[in-house]
Amino acid sequence: MSKQKLSLQEQLLKSGLVSSAKAKSVKSDKRKQEQQQRNNNLVVVDEAKELAKKAHAEQVERDRALNQLKQQQEEQKQLIAQIKQLIELNKQPKDEEGIAYRFDDHHKVKTIYISESMREQLIRGRLAIVKLGESYEVVSAEVAKKISLRDPSYVMVDNSQPVEEIDKKDDPYADYQIPDDLMW
Repeated sequence: MSKQKLSLQEQLLKSGLVSSAKAKSVKSDKRKQEQQQRNNNLVVVDEAKELAKKAHAEQVERDRALNQLKQQQEEQKQLIAQIKQLIELNKQPKDEEGIAYRFDDHHKVKTIYISESMREQLIRGRLAIVKLGESYEVVSAEVAKKISLRDPSYVMVDNSQPVEEIDKKDDPYADYQIPDDLMW
């Protein structure tokens, strides 16, 4: 027994939702519209198709923007992972019984305890202090430059970079020399 698929019009007629006169009228109107289109070469705009195309285009645009955002977040995670790996692999051992070295972290004075030789290397720009989570680590200046290329906010102290010259005529303390090994 094969089942024939009935058109929607036939299904509506069979169920009694539409009368046969109404069905004939709709079919006739549709045929007239198609014939008129062929004769006049008119293209009737199907609003439903246009709305569907517009909705699809908007959905594609939203998907593209969402994918771009996810890609940027993934790249940011990768950069942070690279920075953490650089710090973990290259951190210098700290000396908890050494000299207190103080530095600025976003207008807050922080202290790290290091040996005298590490302090000298920090002053000379051979070592740098970087932030790892809530702690601070000492790494070589080369590693600090690599970290700074990825995200400069991780580098707290890097004396290898030249300090910008302050305009001498506007500086009231220009006549006073500040020692490099000043401890505060």
